[in-house]
Amino acid sequence: MSILFAFLHHLAAFALVGALVAQMVLLKAEPTPEGARRIAAIDALYGASAGILLVVGLLRVFYFEKGAAYYFQSAPFIAKLMLFLAVGLLSIYPTLTFRRWRKQSALTVTAATLRSVRRVVHLQLAGVVLILLFAAMMARGIGFFG
Repeated sequence: MSILFAFLHHLAAFALVGALVAQMVLLKAEPTPEGARRIAAIDALYGASAGILLVVGLLRVFYFEKGAAYYFQSAPFIAKLMLFLAVGLLSIYPTLTFRRWRKQSALTVTAATLRSVRRVVHLQLAGVVLILLFAAMMARGIGFFG
C-alpha cells in the first residue's frame, strides 16, 4: 500500500508542476476569452493536484511511512510543509483572477494585472522548486534533529 501512495504523491506533484508551467506559458500573451477558459481549467487541475498531494502526503506521514514523530523531527519536512502552505496561499490571487476572466464575455486585462498574476505564478513555481529541494534533503536525512 505504501508504494501506491508514494506513486500517487509523485503523480500529483508532477501534475501540479505541469499545471503551473502551463499557466506560465498561457500568461506570456494577453489572454483571449478562450485562453481565459483554458487557464481556468488548468488552474482547476492545479487545485485538484494540490489537494491530492496534500491528502496523500498526510496519509503517508501519519499512516503509511515512518510516522509523524519521525517527520516532524525533520527541518526539511517542516520547511517543505510550510512552503507548501505558502504556495497554496499565493495561489488564491491567480485563481480568483482566472475565475473573473472566465466570467467576462469581453475580456479586458490590464497590463498591471497580467504582470502581477505572472509574478505570483513565478513565485509559486519557485516555491515548488524549493519544496523539491527540501524533499531531496529529507530523503537523505539532512536536517533531522530527533
